[in-house]
Amino acid sequence: MEIASKGQLRLAFLRWAVVTVPFILLLGFTSARIAPTGAENLWYQMLEKPPQTPPDWAFPVAWTTIYVLMGLALAMIINARGSKLRGPALVLFAVQMGANLAWSPLFFGMHQPFWAFVLIGVILVLALATTILFGRIRVGAAILMLPYLGWLCFAGWLCFQIDQLNPNAETLVPAQSAPQMSI
Repeated sequence: MEIASKGQLRLAFLRWAVVTVPFILLLGFTSARIAPTGAENLWYQMLEKPPQTPPDWAFPVAWTTIYVLMGLALAMIINARGSKLRGPALVLFAVQMGANLAWSPLFFGMHQPFWAFVLIGVILVLALATTILFGRIRVGAAILMLPYLGWLCFAGWLCFQIDQLNPNAETLVPAQSAPQMSI
């Protein structure tokens, strides 16, 4: 005897996805707006970057895609009501998301490439643990997290290279004396 049909389960997932996807996108957008990012950030423009640095337009495209996938993964886990791992998975997701959202202000606002690199390492460990836990609940949710893990590895490498190429990055001062972090 079924408690809910497959159609009802899909509809419940979609109801959650309509909330989680925009919510995760809003969090990501808010984090990126705390301090100017990319071409809008004079400090970032002054940094020497590795040749493999993607063009500025690629970052919002990548993060928008990743946040949509994360929102869908989150909806799958929220919708997994019978799982005993659901609560811990949601807490772990929230912790890794909080660390993720702290990265842009740390790198672009506080001009700390080394500590931003360290934070990416922490985020990667948390995101990997989240993905593994998601996989124990819903394999599809774990699969949706894989592009995020890949991007974190690339972003970590990029951040490490920027730190190596700019040993005094935190002392670079933009041409104008306005603060780079706005609240």
